[in-house]
Amino acid sequence: MFKGPMIRTAAVAALLLAVAPLWGPPRVAPSGRVADCTGRRIASWSVDSGHTAEFARYGDGNARLDDWTGGDGTHSVRLPDGRTLWLFSDTFLDRIQPPPNPQGQKHRWRTAGTGGVPLLRHNSAVVMSRSGRLERTLTGGTAAAPRPFFPDPPGGGWRWPVRASVEPRTPGAPEKVVRVLLWNRTPGTGPWIFGVPHATEVATLSLPALRLEGITETVGPASVPDPGRRVLYGAAAVRDGGWTCVFGSDDPPSSPASSAFLARVPAGRLADRGSWRFRDGAHWRRQAGRAGPVLRAGGRRGVGSAFTVVRDGPAWVLITMDTGGGGAVGMRALTSYWSCSPSGPWHGPDGRLIPPRPPAPDPQHVAVYNPQIHPEFTAKGEFLLSYDVNWLGPPGVPADPRVNGDVELYRPRFLRVRMGLAGR
Repeated sequence: MFKGPMIRTAAVAALLLAVAPLWGPPRVAPSGRVADCTGRRIASWSVDSGHTAEFARYGDGNARLDDWTGGDGTHSVRLPDGRTLWLFSDTFLDRIQPPPNPQGQKHRWRTAGTGGVPLLRHNSAVVMSRSGRLERTLTGGTAAAPRPFFPDPPGGGWRWPVRASVEPRTPGAPEKVVRVLLWNRTPGTGPWIFGVPHATEVATLSLPALRLEGITETVGPASVPDPGRRVLYGAAAVRDGGWTCVFGSDDPPSSPASSAFLARVPAGRLADRGSWRFRDGAHWRRQAGRAGPVLRAGGRRGVGSAFTVVRDGPAWVLITMDTGGGGAVGMRALTSYWSCSPSGPWHGPDGRLIPPRPPAPDPQHVAVYNPQIHPEFTAKGEFLLSYDVNWLGPPGVPADPRVNGDVELYRPRFLRVRMGLAGR
């Protein structure tokens, strides 16, 4: 169960695996010419050891026992005062111990003590200072009995935070708040062993205190009764002029890949359910059930249930797990698409990036998932990209204790990626 929200499996280990008009008027260069938009892909990458080491330093500390020791679903948002808020889905809390078997295990171990089990909560947030140092974990409840920062909904289920934006409390207002998109999932079996898609919600956090003020449902289950066709929005959220483009994905039970969908919301209205509009392939619709994919799964094409979208000049770039790679490739490789508009057409997949994974005696079962660009940390044309790692054993094999314990798993790792022209 400790896979994190973004792994899709088909028989557990294998389940990790449109064309539409342009978005609004063309972009015009100062000369009056339409701005150039050329194909983009990942041209090169390097390991960003600084961010990886900072999360290891913070997670290994035992100064507090109600703070983050690991998590997945890694997202971030820069706050107006220069701090960064990191959002995590399933999160381990409590203490870190020396390896239980120093002869066979070199890494420190995540546990509540001798014979104990790690403390898992469905979400958390971690605050990073302006200087880049992680300082504190935000949870609900108390230090003695921490709960999820975004509380579990009544009646069962949980919330996983995804993308977040800083926007006016109301359109045009000087006061800013943080809006956090949430995936509300409910317990499931069979193809949805990691939860049935239920609803997209938006949480509002005050600034600068980061107090949770409330949660609003923006795309509810009534719009699409069939959970296999239901779309959860928030895989990516990108500002485009006066709009916020919100990308989502479906969760079809019979396919290893998802299709990507698109909604748009006027800036400052993410929490206003009536302001959301959904792309149906040619038009914007009020009804979420009328949405059509802007990138349809099939053959080599498709996205993971979690992916990331970023602007690179006039081009849009989408990075995802290589869900169409076949076999174990989808568990360890990333690929990319590009477009001149968020609504497509999306071209690709193009290229394959295989991020480093921690050493393991059975590396074929160490999965890479949930790639996320963090544009707040863009420098010299390089984007900061995080990815999550976990162990996925073969079907029917009991969960390996490393899934919960080994701190080399279930913590984000980071790369610096540079974009180049597609096909070069």
